[in-house]
Amino acid sequence: MGRVFLLPLEGRAYRCRCCDTPLALADDILSRSFNCRRGRAYLFTNAVNVTVGHEEERAMLSGVHAVSDIFCCRCGQILGWKYVAAHDKTQTYKEGKFVLERWRITEDVNEELHLEARLDPGDADNV
Repeated sequence: MGRVFLLPLEGRAYRCRCCDTPLALADDILSRSFNCRRGRAYLFTNAVNVTVGHEEERAMLSGVHAVSDIFCCRCGQILGWKYVAAHDKTQTYKEGKFVLERWRITEDVNEELHLEARLDPGDADNV
C-alpha cells in the first residue's frame, strides 16, 4: 500500500471521528435531515479524503438506490455512502452526493468563537 496524500480543506470542516482527517466542508451540506441505521446523517455535495467501495442496490426509506459505501482514506473507517443512481425520478437530486453518518464524524470548532461565548458580560469591563 502506498503513501496516503490528504487534501486539506479551507473553512469549517467535518472530520473523521477516528483519525481527524478532513472530509467535507460545512458549506457543502445540502441537508441535515437524513437518517441512517444509527441516527442522523448529513447530505453533502462533495467529500474528499474518502475511498469509494463497490456499487450495490440498497433499499432505503426513500426507495431503492444504487449506492457505494465510503471509507476514510487514512484509517479505513466506514463513514457513510455515495448515491450513484436513483430509480425514482424524484430522488435523482441525490445522485453523486455523499452521506456522512453524524456519529462517525466531528465538526471543526472555532476556538475564538468559544472563547468569546464564555466571556461573562461583567468581564468585558475588566478587560
